[in-house]
Amino acid sequence: MTKPDRPKLDLATLRRLPRGIWALGLVSLWMDVSSEMIHALLPVYLVSAMGASMVTVGFIEGIAEAAAAITKVFSGALSDWLGKRKVLAVVGYGLAALTKPIFPLAPTIGWLVGARFIDRVGKGIRGAPRDALVADLSPAGMRGASYGLRQSLDTVGAFLGPLAAVALMWLTAGNIPLVFWAAVAPAAVSVLLLVTLVPEPARPAEARPVKSPLSPRELRRMGGAFWWVVAVASVFTLARFSEAFLILKAHAEGVPAGLVPVVLVIMNVSYALSAFPAGVLSDNGSRLRVLALGMGLLIGADLAFALLPGLGGVLAGLVLWGLHMGFTQGIFASLVADTAPPALRGTGFGMLNLMTGGMILLASVIAGLLWDSVGPQGTFLAGGGLAVLALAGLMPLRRALHGHAAERAETGQ
Repeated sequence: MTKPDRPKLDLATLRRLPRGIWALGLVSLWMDVSSEMIHALLPVYLVSAMGASMVTVGFIEGIAEAAAAITKVFSGALSDWLGKRKVLAVVGYGLAALTKPIFPLAPTIGWLVGARFIDRVGKGIRGAPRDALVADLSPAGMRGASYGLRQSLDTVGAFLGPLAAVALMWLTAGNIPLVFWAAVAPAAVSVLLLVTLVPEPARPAEARPVKSPLSPRELRRMGGAFWWVVAVASVFTLARFSEAFLILKAHAEGVPAGLVPVVLVIMNVSYALSAFPAGVLSDNGSRLRVLALGMGLLIGADLAFALLPGLGGVLAGLVLWGLHMGFTQGIFASLVADTAPPALRGTGFGMLNLMTGGMILLASVIAGLLWDSVGPQGTFLAGGGLAVLALAGLMPLRRALHGHAAERAETGQ
């Protein structure tokens, strides 16, 4: 029997990926440019201009991400019920673009909380259908590479955004609201690319119509391997609190407000460079090994932030944090696409994001409380301990994936 072509780290692999995957990556890139121009400055703006506490920052970040996660489960299920993904992605990206002007206009913390909340609801509407769309458009045997490419392009936007913020802070003498206004344009470009370049694929032949995707009966059809993926991802997310705390750690070590966005640039360069290679490696039969490496990198990042002094420790922590993202986020998405039934992929991504969103809320609030009570060292050491717990969960996950693979082989799927 001829073995299927495995993707390699070369230009040929990039050329084999379809236009729709590239287009989705560019859509993510431009929306991230917009979002990160705001996100890079928002924690400092909240603390210095609005007088917010660290717990308030943690709560705002956590509730924003939790709102996105809760919305994702319903939008993912709706995409399974409709048999269409793109229309919901357009609604989600469009809503996020429309909320961008609220940030420079907000007179109080309450307005900023509302803007962040609505922006993340838009993210929630688009997230699960978009992730399921990647699986629907991916060539056979290149799912990890497809998720890795989208994640890499997304993350290029995530460091171009802070770079743009730094440049505009310098040009405007630190006028943060003006930087927020500039973030409106790339969000509009993102929506235009999505509408014009991303196709709406037909429902996969093996994907039966689903009337009630969130019913207990359908959720049981997900299978044990899928739920183990969700469980491990949830514990791991509890260890991975909001990146707002990386910004605040750098600021506490002496990085001035005008250069704070460089924190996200460093982290996201590391993320962008690692996500596609990690995806290709995972396509070569080693998803859990890549995931274990990513968890180890998070432990290293937490130890660097907690124990290494000064800006050198911050730099080491940021590089390792970005690498851990590259070696975990696309891999979890690939595992969901591998284990969820094709007819329920949108629901599968929605459930993953519901669980991890709840954990990011809890993690961010805990991080804020630890920061205020025992300092940043306690925050990062606690994160490292939880990452060790997630790493231990890979053993039962491996057994569940082996059982899932055997079951698929027996049924000929």
